[in-house]
Amino acid sequence: MRNLALSDEILMKVEKPARYIGNEVNSVIKSKPDISVRFAMCFPDVYEIGMSHLGIQILYDMLNQFEDTWCERVYSPWPDLDAVMREKKIPLFALESQDPIKEFDFLGITIQYEMCYTNILQILDLSQIPLIAAERTWAHPIVIGGGPCCSNPEPIAEFFDIFYIGEGETQYRALLNLYQSCRDAGMSRTSFLAEAAKIPGMYVPQFYEVTYHEDGTIQSFEPTRADIPRTILKEIVTDLSNTYYPEKPVVPFIKCTQDRVVLEIQRGCIRGCRFCQAGQLYRPVRERDVEMLKNYAVKMLDHTGYDEISLSSLSSSDYSHLEELVTFLIDKCKEKKVNISLPSLRIDAFSLDVMEKVQDVRKSSLTFAPEAGSQRLRNVINKGLTEEVILKGATLAFEGGWNRVKLYFMLGLPTETEEDIRGIAELSNKIAVAFYDTVPKEKRTGKVQIVASTSFFIPKPFTPFQWAPQCTKEQFLEKAYMTRRAISEQLNQKSIKYNWHEADASVMEGILARGDRRLSKPILKAYQKGCIFDAWGEYYKHDVWTETFEECGIDTDFYTTRARSLDEIFPWDFIDCGITKEFLKKEWQRALEEQLTPNCQQQCNACGAARYHCGICSTARS
Repeated sequence: MRNLALSDEILMKVEKPARYIGNEVNSVIKSKPDISVRFAMCFPDVYEIGMSHLGIQILYDMLNQFEDTWCERVYSPWPDLDAVMREKKIPLFALESQDPIKEFDFLGITIQYEMCYTNILQILDLSQIPLIAAERTWAHPIVIGGGPCCSNPEPIAEFFDIFYIGEGETQYRALLNLYQSCRDAGMSRTSFLAEAAKIPGMYVPQFYEVTYHEDGTIQSFEPTRADIPRTILKEIVTDLSNTYYPEKPVVPFIKCTQDRVVLEIQRGCIRGCRFCQAGQLYRPVRERDVEMLKNYAVKMLDHTGYDEISLSSLSSSDYSHLEELVTFLIDKCKEKKVNISLPSLRIDAFSLDVMEKVQDVRKSSLTFAPEAGSQRLRNVINKGLTEEVILKGATLAFEGGWNRVKLYFMLGLPTETEEDIRGIAELSNKIAVAFYDTVPKEKRTGKVQIVASTSFFIPKPFTPFQWAPQCTKEQFLEKAYMTRRAISEQLNQKSIKYNWHEADASVMEGILARGDRRLSKPILKAYQKGCIFDAWGEYYKHDVWTETFEECGIDTDFYTTRARSLDEIFPWDFIDCGITKEFLKKEWQRALEEQLTPNCQQQCNACGAARYHCGICSTARS
């Protein structure tokens, strides 16, 4: 019988107590005497967000397949419970055993977005683990970070013992074996970390030293030991059809963001959009075998009781067996009365035909992501989508009975002009016109509804736009107002709704995305001033962050609005993500020249990912 870490009195007082009690369907309970390694897997955000993350489900399943390892889960307590735990000095605990995290061997933290950095400190603090890695002993877990933000781990380097660079399925067994042998041999914690730094994909920040030029740019980034690598090559799974994937994902007690079975059909993207970090980091494109996917789909639905299945991919339309897989799922899901969700589809005749067959609520919104309002700017960002294709897709949708369209754009892209911004309004209006031209009056069920949403462009590491200046808050807001004015001038303005993101948070994300080790100090100080859940608008404290940067002597423009030379050393240049810096430079130049680059199916563009000898790089034409 498990004893809960929180009393009934506390659980009755906090919002959604089911976040903290564990024991969900398919959660894994093991016998402690049989376990050599205890691993706490953390998503540093609230339960509903963390439980929706596929990566943790995969690693949780993988680690629990190791007989000597018990992997449990932990998420950020919501502010109401956070306050109670601090007041009553209750240590943060894992869901499965309800044991304190500080008693575990490893604390693995998945870092999906920059705005969760203070939540990482919340996790460590509530776990009663020293926030600074250098202050930890064998009495504390090894804190290891993974996920997309590890493409530039430097702003949070002081807080982690190890960063795992790349996909997590490949090296954890080697790391756990090393840990056990070092503990058995009575080695020091530092000696273990030095040995861990030799495992492919492992970055141990304490063994690397940074020096700076007078202008603040990096002069050198070198290992302090001769026996560890100067460059860390990202790890990838070369065979996605014969690797770990959960047949029995954990089913949450409460509704989560992704409240469905998630079937990952491929990794990577052939498209090469120049703003997209994921499209670069997950190269080369690798598909899962369609028979494997059919098998897992059936088992996952049987083991969870979910009434919806979603196909996960950066670009589902590019999966080569999509039609076969969807046809199979339609047949199976009809039997089980299960809905199918198909995100990341291009809007064409096939996609509309599929959606007609699978949509639960008939004629829900269709989504287009033109990203830019003009063809010129779409060429700059290498978005292989023309106005003709967008309008054709919309027309097909309207003919099929849809009358709601969502459009996603970015403001502040490199080389953007007022004409490009006006293009957002004009394209939205043209889609409205297409509706009225396509659907006869007697067949209309109401006006067309178009929602145009703009986010603000944030340059990210390992993209061709990593050299681009970012806009200021004032520039972002002026662009949003300009967009709103342009929409108000359109003939069909009443059919168009306009939304835009917060400018403050976008600037903050830009600072953290291209930051260096000098940001650890303000991140820690901002946390100590009460900053947590920065990704949640109602909790984000921009004034506190601004004040903290000033107190720490940090010029934030250095990380955002500053132009960068092609030969500058970036904080993340010690990582080899598989894509060469020369390729990214070439793509940056092509962007400035408004030139398109063919996608990976059309030709190999020699990005560097072919070194992995897998996926599309095994068959791409040169």
